[in-house]
Amino acid sequence: QVQLVESGGALVQPGGSLKLSCAASGFTLDYYAIGWFRQAPGKEREWVSCISSNDDSTYYADSVKGRFTISRDNAKNAVYLQMNTLKPEDTAVYYCAADSVLYGCYHYGEPYNYWGQGTQVTVSS
Repeated sequence: QVQLVESGGALVQPGGSLKLSCAASGFTLDYYAIGWFRQAPGKEREWVSCISSNDDSTYYADSVKGRFTISRDNAKNAVYLQMNTLKPEDTAVYYCAADSVLYGCYHYGEPYNYWGQGTQVTVSS
């Protein structure tokens, strides 16, 4: 059974850090581009970051560039999103998704084949 499971979401104060994990079962993540997306209440889903399958190139939305870092650990079949200097506007449900594209990674959700169930990140004092 193909499955993605996110974890690591929590309530954190502004300026704090969190590391989200995206673990895969039923398939091997290193053959896929992985994207992180988020959706805040009343807002559309937003692309946050992605990592390509062919050369692990990484890409970030302007709103998180310099604060978030995406990485993968093929031995653990997992992808991570390290989030630093968190702001209240980062509050959202965060989703990881996998796409079988051979090169690069898409900055929007439609091409992604598999999605996790999401993990809640709340940034508040």
